[in-house]
Amino acid sequence: MILGISGSLRERSFNTALLREAERLAPEDVAIEVADLSGIPLYNRDLEAADGYPAPVADFREAIRGAEAILIATPEYNFSVTGVLKNALDWASRGSDSPLNDKVAAVMGAGGRFGTARAQLHLREILIHNRVLVLPRELLVSRAGEQFDDELRLNDEMAQRLLRHVTELANLARRVQPASVSADRRLEQPSRFDQR
Repeated sequence: MILGISGSLRERSFNTALLREAERLAPEDVAIEVADLSGIPLYNRDLEAADGYPAPVADFREAIRGAEAILIATPEYNFSVTGVLKNALDWASRGSDSPLNDKVAAVMGAGGRFGTARAQLHLREILIHNRVLVLPRELLVSRAGEQFDDELRLNDEMAQRLLRHVTELANLARRVQPASVSADRRLEQPSRFDQR
């Protein structure tokens, strides 16, 4: 299973739509579920120290832990990732047992003229902290308003690029998984985290 993470909370976010399209277009042997970050509180070490991880954070961490790979769609705010995304990653990165440690990931983004290129570069730097293995290729959806229709479906050319991106991520996840575990079977397993 691949866990999709959107850096936007907007109802009609192009980046969340990009993940929904990844769900729709993914090969039959690849399951994608999109995480809901809306309930995750702002990171506060006092919360963690007092009561452990808040429930939405614990659920998010467990979803990452159970996924064979993560697919992150980031908007670009002020040349960087959004506060929503950085906050979620801050929570997920905590502790020596962080579920992000050595995870496989791919990044992408839908935005303006440069398709969130700067945000994706910054995101790769953030993920280094947990030794996340990030697919070298990025997916830049430039001028996003022209790439989606009114129902937030991608045009054919961009849909094909997204399908290749998802397939490359799934293949990378299969290559790095322990040989004792069937990658095909694990990628198909649903997670317990689905708050759509």
